Amino acid sequence: MEANPDSAAQQLQQIIERRERLEEEKAAIADDIRDVNAEAKAVGFDVKAIAAIIAMRKMNPDMRREAEAILDTYKTALGLA
Repeated sequence: MEANPDSAAQQLQQIIERRERLEEEKAAIADDIRDVNAEAKAVGFDVKAIAAIIAMRKMNPDMRREAEAILDTYKTALGLA
């Protein structure tokens, strides 16, 4: 069987257009996140702390406990606890 060059070109075109749409959506979402961060900062919240909480919420509970235990150990070793 031989590949149809027109079909392959059409498929490539569709993939590229889809990727471009996703990149546009990604940029729009990044703008929305910046807006939310600005809103949080305007009312007095710490944006870095919010980002840290979001990262922690993404972890499963066991991984989160492990990360917190390691952080506590390091803080204690450095006299920060």
